[in-house]
Amino acid sequence: MASIRTFLRTATTRDEAASVVETRSAIIDIGSNSVRLVVYDGPRRIPFILFNEKVMAGLGASLGKTGMIEPAAMKRSLGALARYKHLCEEMGVASLRCVATAAVRDATNGTELLRRAKAIGLDVELLSGAQEGAASGYGVLSAIPHANGIVGDLGGGSLELVRIRDGQVHEITSLPLGVLRLPEVRAKGNGALERHVKKLLKKAGWDAVEQGLPFYLVGGSWRSLARLDMHLNHFALPVIHHYEMTAARAAHLVRVTSQMHRETLKNVPALTGSRIPTLPGAAALLSVMVRQLKSSRLIVSAYGLREGLLFEALPKDIRLEDPLLAAVEAEGEAQGRFPGHGDLIENWIAPLFLEDGEKWRRIRRAACLLADVGWRANPDFRSERGVEIALHGNWVGIDVEGRAMLAQALHSNFGGGTQTPAELTRLAGADALRRAALWGMAIRLGQRLSGGVEGPLLGGRLDVEDGTLTLVLPARHEDLYGEAVERRLRSLAQALGLRYAMAVAA
Repeated sequence: MASIRTFLRTATTRDEAASVVETRSAIIDIGSNSVRLVVYDGPRRIPFILFNEKVMAGLGASLGKTGMIEPAAMKRSLGALARYKHLCEEMGVASLRCVATAAVRDATNGTELLRRAKAIGLDVELLSGAQEGAASGYGVLSAIPHANGIVGDLGGGSLELVRIRDGQVHEITSLPLGVLRLPEVRAKGNGALERHVKKLLKKAGWDAVEQGLPFYLVGGSWRSLARLDMHLNHFALPVIHHYEMTAARAAHLVRVTSQMHRETLKNVPALTGSRIPTLPGAAALLSVMVRQLKSSRLIVSAYGLREGLLFEALPKDIRLEDPLLAAVEAEGEAQGRFPGHGDLIENWIAPLFLEDGEKWRRIRRAACLLADVGWRANPDFRSERGVEIALHGNWVGIDVEGRAMLAQALHSNFGGGTQTPAELTRLAGADALRRAALWGMAIRLGQRLSGGVEGPLLGGRLDVEDGTLTLVLPARHEDLYGEAVERRLRSLAQALGLRYAMAVAA
């Protein structure tokens, strides 16, 4: 997303630009499989990713055999850390947090890495298993606020299980079941992994955990499995966050990953080659966890430890903000012509849609906040632009149906009328898409009437009575009712199955 960069380009003074740069934060995550830097910018509740890079260092690759980080992995990791620190300085990052997890925690020479990182200028926080699990749990909650189930964060050296509900993290356990450890366990024969997991769960007191809950998948290997499943199903929306699978798909993926050739897997879109060797073990572990926990369904979260660390540090009032609405408001304000116009439009059209439940009201408001993001696009392709922003935007706090409704609303707002793009019919039901089209046409009327300023919307209203949709305007705004406004009023009325009229307020 370009909102912060847009602000920086249009800032009128050096002080304004500096104030934006000061919002940048970064996390360096030293994991068992990879070392990654993510730089964030934008709204505190749901910051945008400005930069993202990883090095597959394999710190935990030899832990099972030697208990140590191998020299080559140590060197590669320290090289990445030096680069990342330098990049953060050049980018003007105001807040940098560097954390390490299972491999450094468990390796006999983990303290050496910490010492050498400090010499580079990085103070590394060595997270405990409980801290790692809590961060992963809060990462899921930051993106799916009403999540209720068990988070499974699969890394290279460990698996964190976290019970989340009511916006909080509850029970946490960390198990030595990372993808780099699984081959050794599985090599002991059929059923060895299941017996090992069952024993670990019992020892951790998780054998009696509440069963039948959703299982939230976090970690690169499990996300890669989900991308494979998406490919196998020819899923219409290639967005990994909030992708859902039935629990039975876990066992199916065990069979698929054991039979598919590496060259075939390389052709799966967005599946990185470095993850392919981990897929069979990741699938086997997922299948075991589904059986042991009797999971009801599988839900992928693109947010995990890093986002959880950011979320935990927020004040309570900001944590309670809706992540979808925070993100679309920032994007709408950056790309739109008229600040604050989205809320005005929402308030103006809301009386037409009093039957909408809470879920649909959120999506409707998101559409209003994004109602002006297409004005720079070629006029012949604005409706397509609206669909692309809704479907492929880096949104969280929204499921597949919600994305489709948002896309339909923006499509209709930007001139698509009641027509539904074919790809949306595979993502949401006809009733939901029709409702969203009506939102879009109402937004379109409000945009045309107001010209983007607040007066006409504050003084006018839409009334429905006796089968007629009436645009009511105060006398001072009567001359705003031109031919273009009448056409859009007529189109909206026809879509609603109503007559239309204009009246001057008494």
